[in-house]
Amino acid sequence: MIGERTAEDLKVNIGCVFPKIQDAEMNIRGRDLITGLPKTITIRSSEMLEALIEPAMMIVDAVHSVLEKTPPELAADISDKGIYMTGGGCLVDGLDKLLQEKLGINVMIAQDTVSCVALGTGKALDNLDALEGKTK
Repeated sequence: MIGERTAEDLKVNIGCVFPKIQDAEMNIRGRDLITGLPKTITIRSSEMLEALIEPAMMIVDAVHSVLEKTPPELAADISDKGIYMTGGGCLVDGLDKLLQEKLGINVMIAQDTVSCVALGTGKALDNLDALEGKTK
């Protein structure tokens, strides 16, 4: 059994959702559920792939579902220009490659992924009238 912080460290450091060329590994400490005693084990990125692929495929399915419901003009733009991923979740190694392979659309990761969502939201709030179609 491991804690949230250790799980997050695993995800950030060796987590992946697309096979890596070289298997990375990380030693972690946790509690052995059988003995109840502390134990150190080595986790490999291939094991993380196995653990993360199911939720990653749920993301792929959700994006696919949204694209199916997207108006044709917008879908054509997305197909031409690709998809930009934002937020901390897109830092999981290989998520862009997985989406690109499964959807057949170019997928790019935005610069400063963690902050760009908050910065964009702030800009949207600053221009709320324009977004609502109102003039000042």
